[in-house]
Amino acid sequence: MCNGSLDKFIHDRGSLKYRQLGWDALYQITIGIAQGLEYLHRGCNTRILHFDIKPHNILLSEDFCPKISDFGLAKLCPQKESIISLFGARGTPGYIAPEVFSRNFGGVSHKSDVYSYGMMVLEMVGGKKNISVEVDHTSEIYFPHWVYNRLELDEELGLHGTTDDEANSSARKMIIVGLWCIQTDPSHRPSMSRVLDMLEGSSESLLIPPKPFLSSPSRASVDSCTTLVS
Repeated sequence: MCNGSLDKFIHDRGSLKYRQLGWDALYQITIGIAQGLEYLHRGCNTRILHFDIKPHNILLSEDFCPKISDFGLAKLCPQKESIISLFGARGTPGYIAPEVFSRNFGGVSHKSDVYSYGMMVLEMVGGKKNISVEVDHTSEIYFPHWVYNRLELDEELGLHGTTDDEANSSARKMIIVGLWCIQTDPSHRPSMSRVLDMLEGSSESLLIPPKPFLSSPSRASVDSCTTLVS
């Protein structure tokens, strides 16, 4: 893909690449990724769970059409609603669903991809990584908590480039959808079909979800478990 991966466009706010993507482009990329995941989850005869959704694995074509790449950690799920068996955690720190990291949070299913998608969308909005090797406690840089408090208090989001009503509406939808996707209980997360409905509908009709209970696992916790990172 001639434009490389999405991470090059969203992690450096001062770069020319970052300024190339306005809110409309980010919003359309968000929808395109959701359509790709919905196809993997519902459009195939055998459901495909990706397990490593992150900006680095989203490739952009010449016209910024997103393509999901790197299926090295993917698993097949033969039954539409089945919980799959998974030994150890897999994924990339900052995007791993709680139930993948610890089965105490629930069974592993397609909703684990939904969580990773939600973290990535919030990262697209915030223009910063959800986890940093330089920070020991990820709560110090946990964008979802910061933006949730803004929504709850009905304050200005203060996001880069949201200067008009359309941009604000797109950013607000991305934030609310992202927050729904990262709910701790997998059953409280929407399916990718529902995600598309929310993104393509009116921002005024979206309900604000409960505040996220957890951040991504701490760096120390991730390093102490068997995690596959691609």
